[in-house]
Amino acid sequence: MQKIRNIQPADYQTIHSVMDAWWGGRQMSDMLPKLFFIHFTDTSFIMEENGEIQGFLCGFMSQLYPEEAYVHFIGVDPNARRGQVGKQLYEQFFKTVQAKGATVVRAVTSPINTASIAFHTRIGFEVEKGDATDNGVSVFTDYDGKGQSRVLFKKAVT
Repeated sequence: MQKIRNIQPADYQTIHSVMDAWWGGRQMSDMLPKLFFIHFTDTSFIMEENGEIQGFLCGFMSQLYPEEAYVHFIGVDPNARRGQVGKQLYEQFFKTVQAKGATVVRAVTSPINTASIAFHTRIGFEVEKGDATDNGVSVFTDYDGKGQSRVLFKKAVT
């Protein structure tokens, strides 16, 4: 039986141990520091099935823009993809941040992550207009440093 629960500090090691494998060997675990498992537990979630983690979402409310929330990371076990895990995690996040006053959710991905781009647009995110295109997708060049272009997403959650 699947259940969604808030992320806890004790989940850090388990999530970190699978991240790089879930991204096909790409070094991703360094992009998710433990602070998300400590300071953002009320807006970060894990989906489990029979005690096994199927996916996770780490997000938070913006401190500067109280009507905005941001998803820093979402990951789904490759064996659980196409099972609505990511969509259900996002739905839980939307519901939670709406209750806190958010009307907009933002997310970011790399232009090489075509599966992420397709997923986000499929669940209703729009790609924000950047300053260049990469494979036909609008990107913000050097967003995360020199040579690190990113695709920015925005979704109204009213």
